[in-house]
This record gives sequence, C-alpha cells and structure tokens, in this order.
Amino acid sequence: MRILHTSDWHLGRSFHRVGLLDAQAAFLDHLVATVRTREVDAVLVAGDVYDRAVPPLAAVELFDSALHRLAAAGVPTVMISGNHDSARRLGVGAGLIERAGIHLRTDPAAAGTPVLLTDAHGEVAFYGLPYLEPALVREEFGVRKARHQAVLAAAMDRVRADLATRPAGTRSVVLAHAFVAGGEPSDSERDITVGGVAAVPAGVFDGVDYVALGHLHGSQRITERVRYSGSPLAYSFSEADHRKTMWLIDLGAGGEIAAAERIDCPVPRPLARLRGRLDELLADPALSRHEDAWVEAVLTDPVRPPEPMARLTARFPHALSLRFEPEQTEDSAAAASYAQRLRDRDDRQIAEDFVAHTRGAGPDAGERAVLGAAFDHVRLDLTRREANG
Repeated sequence: MRILHTSDWHLGRSFHRVGLLDAQAAFLDHLVATVRTREVDAVLVAGDVYDRAVPPLAAVELFDSALHRLAAAGVPTVMISGNHDSARRLGVGAGLIERAGIHLRTDPAAAGTPVLLTDAHGEVAFYGLPYLEPALVREEFGVRKARHQAVLAAAMDRVRADLATRPAGTRSVVLAHAFVAGGEPSDSERDITVGGVAAVPAGVFDGVDYVALGHLHGSQRITERVRYSGSPLAYSFSEADHRKTMWLIDLGAGGEIAAAERIDCPVPRPLARLRGRLDELLADPALSRHEDAWVEAVLTDPVRPPEPMARLTARFPHALSLRFEPEQTEDSAAAASYAQRLRDRDDRQIAEDFVAHTRGAGPDAGERAVLGAAFDHVRLDLTRREANG
C-alpha cells in the first residue's frame, strides 16, 4: 500500500506578517497532483491542520477545497488533530465526511478504533491518535500522572489490544502528534512541555508497522518505522536549512517498509540568515544570491547603524527580520542584553533565575515543583480556552 504522509499544514499562518495562504494553496495543489501522479492509496495528515483553534475563514475554505479534491480523487484520507487545532471544531461533521473517504480522528476515546483499508495483500488498520493533552485525557486513559509518555503508552495499549483481535497478517499504521525523543525541533513549534517533560521514547510505538508523526517541522527519520514528515512550508528562520517534503511510503505485504521517498514541496521563496556588519552585508558580492530571498539579518556592528532596515531592504527587498548582536568586547560581554541572557531558556528556568536574583539563592525542590505546577496550570488553561473557543 502506497501512503503519502504529511502534517503540520498550519493553514492560516503567516511568516513574519507575510501571508502564506497562496503558498499553502500551492502546496495543496501539489499534494493532490502527487496523489494522482504517484498512484497513492492513502493520504495521512498527522495533525496541526490549522494554525489556531479558531482559524480565519479563508483557511477554512482552503481546507474545504482540499477535502473536496481528495474525495474526488477517490483516495482515502486519514487525519488527526494537533496541538494547534481545536479537536472539537475539526471533528464537526466527521461522521458525514467519512462517507466521502475522509476519516477525521479527533476523539482520544477512539484511539483503538481503526480505519480499515484494503489492498491486494489484505487489510491495513490505520489508528489515529490526536494530540493528547495529558491533563485533559488522563482520566480517559486511566493513568495516574498527567504525562505525555503515560497517556501515549495507554493509547498505544488500546491500539495493540485491538490489533490482537484482527486476522493474522493485518498490517498497522499509527498517526500521532507528539514530540518523540531524538527528534530535532525548530523555533516555530508551540511548546507542549508538561511538568518539564515533553519528549516520549520511540519505543512507545512498538508493535506497529509504521508511525506517521506530526508536530516537529523538520522532515526526519527517528527509526525506519517512525518518521516525521515535517511542515510543508517554513514557518521560522530556524528552518532555513530544511528541505520541505512529504514521505511517500510503500508498505509491503508483510508490513515491511518496501520503499521510503521524500517528495519535495513547492518553495514560495528561499530563506537566508545573514550575519555581519551592515556595510559588509550591503557590499559583499557573494550575497547576491540572497537578494530574492526572505532575509533575517543579524547585525554585529558595535554601534547600531542609522536606518538599518531601510538600508538593508534597498539590497534585500524581502528582508523581514532584523536583530542586533554587537561584536563582543570584555565590557560588552559583561553587559549582555536581557534578551541575550534569556535566549534558549524556558519560562520556568527564567522564573527560577528571577528567584535566585531577588533573594540570592535559587528555589529548593519544593519551590521548583510549585513553579512548575503554576506554569503547567497556565498552559493547560490556555489549551482549554482555545479548545472551547
């Protein structure tokens, strides 16, 4: 069975205030064309269809158009909700849409109920595990602690239990939206940390033939059977070196991965990250190849130059981001900016640093637990409010 694995469309998202709806439409044109020309048997969308719980109307219309074209192509599609989606909104009308071959899996309680598709070698069971917010699904799965690994392991127990009731030789595919250990993140994914732990081991998914992952935006292989497709478009400059693709997977008669091919996605405009003094960036002939790119420039001038963005866009008209990181001297290193000191530190670490700064000693284990619980509560409350609109 030939499977086209994609995820993280983020319909409705912009890139540094540049609308991407046309680029997203071009990707969906490419997706449908690939389905037809490469004789795809099933399309998998592993979550984050939309960029936010209540997407703009234009994004909804684009999604609706894509569903109509996939249904017209006669190729079954299985998709799950991600952490950016409102599972309840995305799942509205799922029963009716299923008649057209579009299988929306947004209810955690249905984790063990597969979509069954058939090829010349028998059935393939597709299990959709929507994004599982631990605190919201802990009771559904009967786990003691609200942790990603616990709820995913419980969901996979349901998958394996159902699979055990199927005829011998039934092949299996799982769609999941999660941060799996070994994956390489980028700056554009929303943090899903709970209790300081977000990543789950790939071994959670043992016992199935292929795992189609969503959430991380870089296409990558965790194991031969566990892969991220990544997002079809770049959503941050940290993805400047990404090759945006979909996975075309041939699942063999015995459940083996007979072939795995990356299908390139259309690139609306290349990305470039430039660093140096402004005069150097404006004069360097080697940078001519970036003049049509979306540009992020990091200026290292010791003193901020006048009108830097206006001067930069004179050469790079699509420059979108400008940052300042002055060349370090002994004095400037000691006076690093607040933003530089906070870079790569999460909210809880920043709070712990604040406690240490204000009283001369960092929080003890009990205080760290209180801070962690407070941040988890705020993040969970935001998730609930988004889900309920």
